[in-house]
Amino acid sequence: MFISLQLLHMSVFSQSFSPCGRFLAAGNNYGEIAVFSLSAALSPDASQASQKPILNFTAHDGPVFSLLSTDTHLLSAGNGEISAWSWAELIKKVRVSCSVNFINLILIVGGGDNNIHIMDMETGIFKSVLKGHTDYIHCLCFKEREEEILSGGEDGAVRIWDSRTNRPVHCIEVFKYEECARPQFGKWISCLATDSDWMLCGGGPSLSLWHLRSMSPTSVFPLPGCQREAVFYQDLIMSVGEGPHVSHCLHGGTVKAQIPCTPSSLNTLALNLKNTEHRVMTVGGSSHQIDVFTNFSYRAFSLSF
Repeated sequence: MFISLQLLHMSVFSQSFSPCGRFLAAGNNYGEIAVFSLSAALSPDASQASQKPILNFTAHDGPVFSLLSTDTHLLSAGNGEISAWSWAELIKKVRVSCSVNFINLILIVGGGDNNIHIMDMETGIFKSVLKGHTDYIHCLCFKEREEEILSGGEDGAVRIWDSRTNRPVHCIEVFKYEECARPQFGKWISCLATDSDWMLCGGGPSLSLWHLRSMSPTSVFPLPGCQREAVFYQDLIMSVGEGPHVSHCLHGGTVKAQIPCTPSSLNTLALNLKNTEHRVMTVGGSSHQIDVFTNFSYRAFSLSF
């Protein structure tokens, strides 16, 4: 009975693919991380057992809010702590192979103290703090060409920082733009993504596409509820949030399609584009099931905690 109730009230908050693209890690509200074999689940001989975790362990006392893979480690973030798990050791536990490489990395962390912390992954030392948000930070992304950090928070601001100097570059208060504002949902920013000179952001305000050179919104997407994750993919924008579907949007502001999903509300969307053999989109939310899309226009099957 306990297991059934636990599954009934489970939510998946985070996902990350292994560096080789053959495995998916997912974190839930009970502090558990499950590792799934995409190779097994996508095999022509796949069974129901292939859709269950090959490894499941408790990572945090509370929810696993974020997962991120480097070339060597799986990083997980819970309430006030970040843990690192070696992909080589995780894979070794289930006696399968996955090649990994090492590169020097900088980890960018934002959370409940309203600040952004930058860590040198080689030494494990936080080397700088970026201060400016007046409420806690929900989302971060990195604009590689300009080496800029973008952050969005409960204060309704998207802040842009120069990672070379650690100085602020711009601050966009999205909720002050009439075309984006939705006072009934609040001003908080819950999702951010960037692609060259473009930015996606949404949350309380409507999901919107911004041109970063002009610092203005070019498209506002007519999606109900609050969006929790959005990504650029080819000529589409994919978004998930309140409601049981993945929205496919065109850059001009049109919602092209809404693809049904198993959970009634969605928290996380991830694209695995590392190789054609394991090319999938995975979506998780208010369910113990994670939907897998091999063709991004319909759900192929579901993985299950």
